[in-house]
Parts: sequence; structure tokens; C-alpha cells
Amino acid sequence: MLRVIRTWDVKRVLLGVPEGHKHLRAFIQLKDGEVIALQEATIAAIVRGYIEIKTHPVKEAVELLGKEIPEAERKQEFASWQLIESEGKDAKEKIKKLIELAPGS
Repeated sequence: MLRVIRTWDVKRVLLGVPEGHKHLRAFIQLKDGEVIALQEATIAAIVRGYIEIKTHPVKEAVELLGKEIPEAERKQEFASWQLIESEGKDAKEKIKKLIELAPGS
């Protein structure tokens, strides 16, 4: 299932560190009442991908894949499950196929 969330679908966005937590959360409240909560690591991965595309002279798409990182290979205090850029070169083609599922998105 593909759901396109357009700017006009969003009622509000709250960003902050919840009491008793250490990491940022983003809460996206939609006009239909649904709330989507994103953890800091997810937000950071999306921002990294966004910056990569917007600043790279030719790159037009990236794919981030969820991957378990062994403790010996990850930075201290980083989660074991991370979104890592794919080595594949077909992210743009994958986007094209998804867009075909939701014309006008």
C-alpha cells in the first residue's frame, strides 16, 4: 500500500525530546487524526539522504535500507538497527515504479 502525505494533509508537526527520553522525536499529525511518530535516527537518515541528493552534482535518488550493525562496527550509543545507503544504483527506477502506483503524487 502506498499512501501519499501531501503538505495539505498535515495539521501540525511537533519536534522535540519527550520528557524522560534522550532523543528527538517528530510527531506528524494528519488532518484525518492519524499521528506518525519518527525517532531521531530515522529523521537523521532521511535528512542525510535529502542533503546528499540536493547537494550532489548528479545524484538524483538514494535508497536507505534497514540493516543490523554489529556492536563492534557501530559508533558508541548508536542503535543496532540503522538505515544505511544502498550500494544499488536503481533507486530512481524504484521511485518511478512507486509513483506509478499513485498517479499525481
